[in-house]
Amino acid sequence: MISDSLAHSERYALLHPRFAAAFSFLRALPANPSDGRQDIDGDRLFALVQSYTTSPAAERKFEHHRKYADIQFLFAGEEIIEHAPLEELEVDTPYNAEKDFGLVHGSAFKSAVVLTPGRFGVYFPEDAHKPGCSLHAPTPVRKVVVKILL
Repeated sequence: MISDSLAHSERYALLHPRFAAAFSFLRALPANPSDGRQDIDGDRLFALVQSYTTSPAAERKFEHHRKYADIQFLFAGEEIIEHAPLEELEVDTPYNAEKDFGLVHGSAFKSAVVLTPGRFGVYFPEDAHKPGCSLHAPTPVRKVVVKILL
């Protein structure tokens, strides 16, 4: 898991061949993109622009992926993304390979990242993460999740 500002994103371009294109896409996005999927390189690299309202962490579940890494970048609002090692959590909803998605729960050690506009978090397959958590109260957010096929 990585957390940083988009201003420092060049540092992470060498993590994987598609990371440079992912961060270039984020830097070039207009301030208010339309919600929905935006293809960058087909299913190998794409973005999901989202608008929603955060909710208390106790109401949310950890998700995980096996094929894709996520770059979660915030345009507006604020949210907490909790993080825990996947191997220390228990299955809630079994992993679905077609959707590259599963839900887990547990009391493993967690860390939390506060995303504010201009900040991002990178989550790899071993990183269970719980996005959309409220910092102080439910808050509307605008966010883009870039999916990077590993």
